[in-house]
Amino acid sequence: MDTLVIGLAGLMGAFGVMLAAAGAHGPKAGTGLDSAGYLLMIHACAAIAVTLATRSGLTLRPLGLAATAGFVIGAALFAADVAMRAYLGHRLFPFAAPTGGMLLIIGWLLVAIAALAARR
Repeated sequence: MDTLVIGLAGLMGAFGVMLAAAGAHGPKAGTGLDSAGYLLMIHACAAIAVTLATRSGLTLRPLGLAATAGFVIGAALFAADVAMRAYLGHRLFPFAAPTGGMLLIIGWLLVAIAALAARR
């Protein structure tokens, strides 16, 4: 499972760089692509960090895994929705970006809970 998450984080990082570059230099500048790219890159790093923290026992495993899933799924939903609006003119599905954002917030809260739970 850890290698899958780290592989997905690598893809998130690569797509994040592409979206950030497209947002900064492409014809779709100003459409939020750069923000979506940064969000992917930040949460790729977070997914790797939480995976390693969970593996080393710094976070409670079930909560650490849930947090990591929230980072991967949430960032993907958010970025995909922004990219689809920029390039295709429509959303991924209604409330995709806010749903992704909520998953990211929940993921961060789970990291905090997982760390506190591991201390016990």
